[in-house]
Amino acid sequence: DVYKRQPVARRRRQSRPEPFTIASYIGVVTFGLICLIPFWMVVAGSFTDEAVLSQRGYSFWPAPFSVDAYTTIFTGSRVWLSYGATIFITVVGTAIAVAATSGIAWVIARGLPWVSRPLAIFAYIPMLFTGGLVPMYILITQVLQLRNSLFAVILPLVIAPFLVFVQVSFFRGTPQEILDAARIDGAGELRIFFQIVLPLSKPVIAVIALFYAVTFWNEWFHALLYISEPTRFPLQLVLQNLITSVANAADLGTTSAAPVYQIRLAMTVITIGPILLAYPFAQRYFVKGLTLGASKG
Repeated sequence: DVYKRQPVARRRRQSRPEPFTIASYIGVVTFGLICLIPFWMVVAGSFTDEAVLSQRGYSFWPAPFSVDAYTTIFTGSRVWLSYGATIFITVVGTAIAVAATSGIAWVIARGLPWVSRPLAIFAYIPMLFTGGLVPMYILITQVLQLRNSLFAVILPLVIAPFLVFVQVSFFRGTPQEILDAARIDGAGELRIFFQIVLPLSKPVIAVIALFYAVTFWNEWFHALLYISEPTRFPLQLVLQNLITSVANAADLGTTSAAPVYQIRLAMTVITIGPILLAYPFAQRYFVKGLTLGASKG
């Protein structure tokens, strides 16, 4: 064995971690703690009694322990309705956005004459400038008649130009031999796209779907503009209203004296919790999808 014939001192030097490796681990752990500690303090504050929280502020451990905020939040129906609206916006919006982005990206990547280049320019223009808030408001409320509709939150965010070109770069890296073999066997463009291209594109689709899901889950500004019925408010808009107005805390539950500071922290936890749990499911595709989509083409 070559490794056994090496001198003992040399083997010891090879087994020792390099200074750069040690510094990298220390840096990653430090950065992880910097990101984790504020989140943990929010979680601990949501379980801290309102009187202690208003006097002492944040702490690492909830003392005394209290679940009054979560009881107040989940007693009423407002949060459950907001959860339903947010889940609908996220699921339906992500599905429509991934389908639209994949279709546009494939047409651009195909390089079809008189189609691909104009479509690429059409997708690139919104990266430079937009029409503005007033034309968008008129389009949504008067032309499309989507006031107080959840699709008023979904449609303005369906296409992200940056993600379109990330997927274009990935599609251009698809082996041309596979596509030519499918065409020789008689497969049409739709069959090639759905049965060959999309299964090969699972990493980049997972990454794009995660980006869209986070965007739709965190969206509140378009809901503020186009939705006026409180029963259709998404979670983020409820949290925004709670932060800007203390009086909105009483509307979340049935109690008259709502723990305002504790409710703010508890709403933050239940708002970011579900989307935070979505990252581990897409983690194995995340790095591969970004690197392939950014380096090929």
